[in-house]
Amino acid sequence: MALDRELFESLCIRAREAMLLHSAADALEWDERTGMPIAAGPYRAQQVSTLRAKVHRIRTDARYGEDVQRLMETAGDEDPHGDVGATVRELHRDWNRDRKLPETLVEQTAQATVRGQQAWDAARKADDFGMFRDTLHTVLQLKREAGERLSEDTDQTVYEALLDEYEPGAKVDEIQRVFDEVRTPLVDLISQIKNAPRQPDTEAIERTFNIDRQRDFSHHVAEAIGFDFDRGRLDVTSHPFCTTLGPDDCRILTRYDPHWLPSGLFGTLHEAGHGMYEQGLRGGEWFGLPPGSYVSLGIHESQSRLWENQVGRSRAFWDWLFPQTQQAFSPELDHVSLDTFHFAVNAVRPSLIRVEADEATYNLHILIRFDLERRLIEGTLSVDELPSAWNERYESDLGVRPDSDADGVLQDVHWSAGLFGYFPTYTLGNLAAAQLFKAASDHIGDLEPMFARGEFRPLLDWLRERIHYFGRCYSGPQLVGQATGSPLSADHLVTYLRSKLEPLYGISPA
Repeated sequence: MALDRELFESLCIRAREAMLLHSAADALEWDERTGMPIAAGPYRAQQVSTLRAKVHRIRTDARYGEDVQRLMETAGDEDPHGDVGATVRELHRDWNRDRKLPETLVEQTAQATVRGQQAWDAARKADDFGMFRDTLHTVLQLKREAGERLSEDTDQTVYEALLDEYEPGAKVDEIQRVFDEVRTPLVDLISQIKNAPRQPDTEAIERTFNIDRQRDFSHHVAEAIGFDFDRGRLDVTSHPFCTTLGPDDCRILTRYDPHWLPSGLFGTLHEAGHGMYEQGLRGGEWFGLPPGSYVSLGIHESQSRLWENQVGRSRAFWDWLFPQTQQAFSPELDHVSLDTFHFAVNAVRPSLIRVEADEATYNLHILIRFDLERRLIEGTLSVDELPSAWNERYESDLGVRPDSDADGVLQDVHWSAGLFGYFPTYTLGNLAAAQLFKAASDHIGDLEPMFARGEFRPLLDWLRERIHYFGRCYSGPQLVGQATGSPLSADHLVTYLRSKLEPLYGISPA
């Protein structure tokens, strides 16, 4: 039986209608995280939850479900990776998940997470976990209920059902295996670096840097690597993020530290990487449908981490940017050499803050969160026990212990927003970033001379052709396999880090 094209178009119209409301809620949440008055919080939570409930109603409507089921039954002749075949498959997948969640739970969760982010922000500023405790408990209970419902009639655990929203089809055992593969060589490299004959001098990037100049400079760098400011903007928030409010409206947000220059700059590079992925997805009739939507958070993070690290921390990048950096931050950097600066932004030192962690220790931050959030969902770790469990893991895994909640358990916004299952995608993204960058270099040629001239378009075009264009027509692992010729592996990340850090630190190659 041939696919009913008229029915297909009708389904797409309803999916686009849901996306209109979804993006409106996203716009309200963006405003909440950037400029909303504090007192407006409770009403904003009602606005967002009402919109989220309406979106859920459209996507779980009985007629909608019947139509998507009928299309699935007649889509056999469609290319499963073509636009039509992938749209039917992925809309069916979304419907099958969404229908398991009652509208009341969706509405309650939306309210709780909007208020949760507000409570988290206030608690972090006050350095007081107690201000956030009850809110986190509420969000956790709601997400656990969602995971229990989503895992019904599947082979998923409750945590895997939540993880599936961000990394479709991922299994905890498989993620743990990959993480174990990367953990041992990273711990060994970090140990070698600690005792290396050369150590970086970071004093030059810890001076006082004017925030307005940092903001202007970050805008310049984001535009130079390819972020389109005719279709996006850069703003300030308490925790950097990226959100898309329409096919030509991508918002990236960062934060600036007057005494730590890398914070704003590398935060901007990271979020610009997310933004360029969003801007590379197909708009028009495909916006809000699978061919015009990101495939997974692991792939999304691969794009942000690639531009932040493989590009932004490379020597060639600073061959191009450092003279401009000195000019923008004079006299602070007048007598700093390029060698000193480049080594400083590649310093490897165990630290407390994930978003400012170096490339080598970053994944240890993720492994801690991956373990703690699984235990929270499983119920083997309580909210009351979380701060001490966090501190103990940082001391045992990284050798540093937080002396405040703000630099400890309150540093990330994710759990307040209900994003349980999101954290492991960062390390999956790191692995994919290294593998994709190696493949791009093999296909395009030596990228370093291009970076040294400020030419980033060849790399961006390669990513758009092999990753961005396909949206959800392929899975994340399929995209990595097609683009690189091999399945996701930890080897590329370890090789990349060793090839850069061993010469800097004067370590003999392993």
